[in-house]
Amino acid sequence: MTDRSPIPYLDLKRVNDTFQPRLSEAVDRVVRSGWYLRGEETRRFEEEFAAYCGVKYCVGTGNGLDALTLILLAYRELGLLVPGDEVIVPANTYIATIFAVLRAGLRPVLCEPSPLDHNMDVEMMERLVTPCTRVLLPVHLYGCLARMDDICRVAREHNLLVVEDAAQAHGAALPPLEEGQPLRRAGSLGHAAAFSFYPAKNLGALGDGGAVTTNDEFLARMVRSIANYGSPVKHIHDFPGLNSRLDEVQAAVLSVKLPRLDEDNARRRDIARRYALGICWERLGCPCRDGLPYNAAYYLDDSPAGRMRHVWHVFPVITPRRDELMRHLESQGVYTQMHYPVPPHRQKVLQGELGTCSLPVTERLASQELSLPLWPTMTDDEVQHVIDALNIL
Repeated sequence: MTDRSPIPYLDLKRVNDTFQPRLSEAVDRVVRSGWYLRGEETRRFEEEFAAYCGVKYCVGTGNGLDALTLILLAYRELGLLVPGDEVIVPANTYIATIFAVLRAGLRPVLCEPSPLDHNMDVEMMERLVTPCTRVLLPVHLYGCLARMDDICRVAREHNLLVVEDAAQAHGAALPPLEEGQPLRRAGSLGHAAAFSFYPAKNLGALGDGGAVTTNDEFLARMVRSIANYGSPVKHIHDFPGLNSRLDEVQAAVLSVKLPRLDEDNARRRDIARRYALGICWERLGCPCRDGLPYNAAYYLDDSPAGRMRHVWHVFPVITPRRDELMRHLESQGVYTQMHYPVPPHRQKVLQGELGTCSLPVTERLASQELSLPLWPTMTDDEVQHVIDALNIL
């Protein structure tokens, strides 16, 4: 056992302490205001986050699952989807993505990930398109943007909707299409996007929260109505509704944190780069090229656009020695997590919906992925502790 202090997978208290005293002042302001839902704090954050993402509209929701569900339900009410329509989703994702599709009465079609970035394999996705397909639903897994230009091309060719699951990708961005234009951020790359503000996210609240972003005014209005019991105005209920609203405390907290998001993401990338260059990957049994992981471009591209595409919500290590590595790191005082050891198609709750699937790439990732500690207030010494612990295996 090392003499160094233990390194938790994530220390939320330390992260949140760096926003003090403004964080506590924001919470106290809401408590003293006497207004706790659908007030000025939420309106302000929605405007700020819409501007940050580069879209016209943001609608706060109770959580990320609701945000994704509300988009699909709104498209149903607008007549663009009907029950049973197919939605192509990554097989390698958190189960909430699949739950949202099912809650909206739609049929998930699972697509294997690319071994390079672990996001939806676009070539396989295109082969899965049928006359029943209506939505492409990429997930920006681990904080790495999916191949959105290719996904949107397929959508245009087949007249499909594109809905981003951006729950892990706050601030991730693609280069502008033309010189002088702004970066194209997650949340603006499809027809609509869903975010989660779960406390551990790159932009995290102090409880559950979520948001829908879009440039579609009709969709935004419908999402807001359905999220408020299907009520566009008080006492009038035009649609089957939910109760899913971002509360004033969480909105105020998020407004405090949003201005530092890009800085925090830059620190995440710096840590990821140190891991990439400092860890002896071949000794861990990881897929490598020239001593670096296959996705090394995401660590080493120092261009402004390259530094933004991946915001490192998770730093994944893919190795057949995963369980041995986890035990070894814990013995060295380094704590890790897995994303995700049981894929959705192997979950009991989805067996009736998904049936028997053969998804070998997804299953290999589920059995081999290990997530290293990575949060923006880690010290350089803590990062080196993780590297040293890995390199003595």
